[in-house]
This record gives sequence, C-alpha cells and structure tokens, in this order.
Amino acid sequence: MKTLKIIFTSLIIATSLFGCTKKEGLQDLAATEFQSELKSAEPGQILDVRTSDEYANGHFEGAILADITSDAFQNAVANLDKSKTVYVYCLSGGRSSSAAGQLQAMGFKSVVNLTGGMLAWQSANLPLSKDATSPKAAEGITLADFNNQIKGKKLVIVDYNAVWCGPCKQLSPVLDAWIKAQNGQVELIKIDVDANQELAKAKQIESIPYLEFYKDGKMIDKQIGMGEAKAMTDKWAQILL
Repeated sequence: MKTLKIIFTSLIIATSLFGCTKKEGLQDLAATEFQSELKSAEPGQILDVRTSDEYANGHFEGAILADITSDAFQNAVANLDKSKTVYVYCLSGGRSSSAAGQLQAMGFKSVVNLTGGMLAWQSANLPLSKDATSPKAAEGITLADFNNQIKGKKLVIVDYNAVWCGPCKQLSPVLDAWIKAQNGQVELIKIDVDANQELAKAKQIESIPYLEFYKDGKMIDKQIGMGEAKAMTDKWAQILL
C-alpha cells in the first residue's frame, strides 16, 4: 500500500512538472492565446514572414522581418536558437503555417503559429504593438464608406484579396471570366485587405480569399477560400441569378 502511495505521489509530481514545461512541436494558437505566449518570447525569436511593405506598416514589437518569399526568411532563421520557441505570424495565417512547417523540418523544437494572422488579431480587437519608427498602418475605406458604395446596387460580388495571396491569384481569373460572361448583370468590387485594414477588421475577416454576394445592397451569402472552378461558378449563379 505504501509502495502504491509513493508511485501515485511520483506520478502527480511528474505530471505537474510536465505541465509547466513549454510544449514542443508545432502549436497553432488563436490570437488571445498567441498574445499570452508572446509575453514569454525570447528576444529575436519572433518572425514576421510578410513582405517588407507589410512589415513597414506595422508589426509586433521585437519581430524580425523574415519574408518567406525571399532570402530574408533563410537569413533570419540562420540566427535563431533551435532550442528555444519561435513565434511566427503573417496577415491571415497561410504564409506563417508554411514557415512553421519549414522551421520544424529544420530541427526547431518548438514553433508557435498565429492562426488567422494579423486579421484574426485585429478582429479580436487586440492592440498592435509597433516600433516607434513604424508608419501608421493603411486603413483605407471605412465600413460606412463600404455600405454607401454597395447601397442601391442590384447584384454585386465583393472580392477581398491581397497581392501576396496565392489562392487569391488563382481565384481572380475565374471570377473575372464569370463576371464578364454575365454581360454587365453582376458588378465585381475588389478590395485589398492590406490597403483596407479598418474595413477588414470591422468585417472580422480572418481568411482570404473571401467573397461576399449582395442583392439590392444586402449581403445574401459568402465564400471563404478557393474551390473547384465549375463548382464555384455554379454556386455563384445559384446565389445571384
């Protein structure tokens, strides 16, 4: 009985110690959890894998520019400590997920990725820490401006995108061709979320490409992500025509 008690006590202690240890591997954390984790981040271990222009418009304090589409990523990673946790983020989570996978393959023991990226962060109304030298982030049109733009229009598709977004580039020609085939019956409005961050925040956009469908000024449906071309265009016809 005494032996069992000792074993049980040991298990409790071991479990407690394990619970206090930083989890290894890859963690995908929502904005509020990511914010809490950043408080314990080691200096130089936060990577912003967006472009230099995006970075210049605002980034987390202490974050290193590590554009995953350029040599900046490899250069930044070369200076990191593989034994310490690395935190990665981008605008919507796609590029940081790719970066996190690459970091794991390189032998980093603990990687924390911000799911939904900066869009999710702003949607959760969390403060954006910026270096004092960073310029004001692009805000673009407001929600009121957008509503006025949509008001009175018969049939509209709004395409929220970004220049760096691969799926957005795949969706664009399919969308343009379908709109053209409607012979002016349906209007297409394209909105760059980087240049219109206030609107993206107001609409709580956390992933792109993102489409909204309007009839007589009212949103009747939406689409998140990229699908098979025919399936999408058939659905668009069902929604609007």
